[in-house]
Amino acid sequence: MHRVLITDSLSPAGLKILRETPGIEIDDRGSQKMSAEQLREALSQADGVIVRSGYKLTPDILKDLKRLRAVVRAGVGVDNIDLPAATREGIVVMNTPAGNTISTAEHTIAMMMALSRNIAPACATLKGGKWDRKSYMGTQLAGKTLAVVGLGRIGLSVARRAIGLEMKVVGYDPFLSQERAAQEGIELYRDLDELLPKCDYLTVHTPMSPETEGLINATRISKMRKGVRIINCARGGIVDENALADAIEAGHVAGAAVDVFSKEPPPTDHRLINLPQVLVTPHLGASTDEAQELVAVEAAEILSGFLTRNEVRHAVNMAPISAAEMAEMGAYLDLGLRLGLLMSQLIKDSGVRSAKLQYRGEAATKKTKLISSAFAAGLMSSAFAENVNVVNAEMLARERGIEISESLSNETGDFSTLVSATLVTDNGEITAAGTIFGKQFLRLVKLEQFQLDAYLDGLLLLYRHIDKPGVIGYVGSVCGKHSVNIAHMALGRIKSEPGGASIAVLHLDNEPNPAALAEVAQNDAVQEVQLIRLPSAGAPLPWAVCQ
Repeated sequence: MHRVLITDSLSPAGLKILRETPGIEIDDRGSQKMSAEQLREALSQADGVIVRSGYKLTPDILKDLKRLRAVVRAGVGVDNIDLPAATREGIVVMNTPAGNTISTAEHTIAMMMALSRNIAPACATLKGGKWDRKSYMGTQLAGKTLAVVGLGRIGLSVARRAIGLEMKVVGYDPFLSQERAAQEGIELYRDLDELLPKCDYLTVHTPMSPETEGLINATRISKMRKGVRIINCARGGIVDENALADAIEAGHVAGAAVDVFSKEPPPTDHRLINLPQVLVTPHLGASTDEAQELVAVEAAEILSGFLTRNEVRHAVNMAPISAAEMAEMGAYLDLGLRLGLLMSQLIKDSGVRSAKLQYRGEAATKKTKLISSAFAAGLMSSAFAENVNVVNAEMLARERGIEISESLSNETGDFSTLVSATLVTDNGEITAAGTIFGKQFLRLVKLEQFQLDAYLDGLLLLYRHIDKPGVIGYVGSVCGKHSVNIAHMALGRIKSEPGGASIAVLHLDNEPNPAALAEVAQNDAVQEVQLIRLPSAGAPLPWAVCQ
């Protein structure tokens, strides 16, 4: 019998699903307030738990819970769950990304409309006994330009509703394809700073991460039009609260609508909250009856499927791979991940339309869907999306219009095993292929049209050049001048004689400074220089834990 702990109040519809699932018993503590000790004791007796935001699952709480196998967050944000700690303990963490999409999108639109028409202060004034029409002149949304930063589920839902209000929508997302954006009626930008001067309103819909904290800061706000209005119904801290308050007080930003804060609840003397141009709500994005029922049902279905049918849906921290599978597949998953990481850096801000993976020789006999998922995890790791892992990477890619396909061949060719990936981007195609020497040595053997033999770990200095005497010596001298040690070098060229297009990949022991890279690029024969960062050799997969 699988025991499921419910820590917070859960909609009856979700509880009904769990009660009616054979093999599951419920420990419903939703009406109680547990201490940390009581929570840990209850978790120690559970196989799975459904949580909301009432408790924090810290490393101390999660440590050495031998029975607990899964945590499901009834909602999108997993800020209250320590993901590294859960991963270390072998606990799968899953969320319910679909349940609150509509409610959060609707709240964003409601906040934008209320801000534009001064509804909150006008209501307060009238209830206070004063009839004042002149002080609350508003602005209409029709004909205005809305910038949506982050075009995942909620961002796209907001964009669709804004288009229905006759707004022009521009958007920023590193991976949404141009075709998908065009289908949605969105003018897509790859450079966030290029988008900023175009909008009358800006709304953010990215997850909170080290990369997105302070994403909309003082510098970026200064690039926006005077009179812009900013909305944040995503996560506190994505918009720098002090910078926003400064810009409002200076008259550059006309107003803001904020549902989330870097610290919740915020202090009563919070600068932003006390500004009259700011509309605030206490994190109500998902606070509708419909959303709470949907996330409860989704949470119950996810956890019951995991416990009774070994299904894994919407995992945010790891893939539950058995020890036997890991022993067999570990090197291939690592190869797929590194090829994805490499290509995500090679394409820069070019939108990805599709990825084609080819498996030859021994690779074709493996569980290629897992390798493809590992590749997608590497490729999507830099996107403004949910935490990407081998379970959810392909789903996140599809949501951004990226289709990942496979082809298999038992023919070995020049290598006994080969994994090749071709990305179709807005700027054309790019191909990379890798192999495994022995059981663990990963090598890059093809990049674009060039055959080579390069390492797939650590720091790689890649430069495209014309193959003529002196270029390699020049680059080596520059590295020596800047105290950069070269551990390995691989050269690929199309022609068998000098004078044609070539590519070189240097494996470095230490990172070159910008001056060194600039000096390499100054050589007349060098056409492009890139620094690629990959995990060190033998580094563990970030999302895989043996069970």
